[in-house]
Amino acid sequence: MTKQTLSVAEAIRTRRTIRHYRPDPIPETLLDELLDLALEAPSSWNLQDRSIVAVSSPEGLEGLTWAAGGQPQPNEAPVVLVFVAEPQLWRDDNADIYDTARASGAWNDEFITWFAGETRAFQESLDQRGLLREYAIKDAMIAATYVMLAATEMGLATSPMNGWDESKVKKVLGIEDRDDLAIALMVSVGYSDEERAHPGRRERHRNLFFDRYAPSS
Repeated sequence: MTKQTLSVAEAIRTRRTIRHYRPDPIPETLLDELLDLALEAPSSWNLQDRSIVAVSSPEGLEGLTWAAGGQPQPNEAPVVLVFVAEPQLWRDDNADIYDTARASGAWNDEFITWFAGETRAFQESLDQRGLLREYAIKDAMIAATYVMLAATEMGLATSPMNGWDESKVKKVLGIEDRDDLAIALMVSVGYSDEERAHPGRRERHRNLFFDRYAPSS
């Protein structure tokens, strides 16, 4: 029997935020594919300044339930993905990024030399303006969006979670002493145990503008 897949447009239109999950585990191969797709997400200057921690142990999920103030998702979902923003990653040796791009034929040596210098200059500018954390969190959020759409196509349910305590999430992940890292988002992943109707969206004129932001009074 041929597996029916969703288009990107169908995944966008049918995805719902699910708070309650069946206990069924996610097959390892399916989870691996989902995580690989998440890592394909674009990032500013291709720095890939975000990491994903896949939490599935009973202890870890119990800890995230505590960090999220008792929300049911970590207590029920088989996996919670924590998106960690890495604002200081640009200071590290990122030669592997350039090596990969060179090997694929995407970038040549001349471009890499130019790009490396421009990347550092841009990040230093962000640092001076106090924007490094903001940019890294944006990159992590893009990856989280990829996860939610890819999961929908795979028949999995997700919930982008807010309302957690960053210091507690860091403690669960063992990075409580890492002030250089930030928690961007938690996303529960599993098989839905509830039906969620689409609550609808506002009419386009409330949120969609062209050329200038001009909401009606």
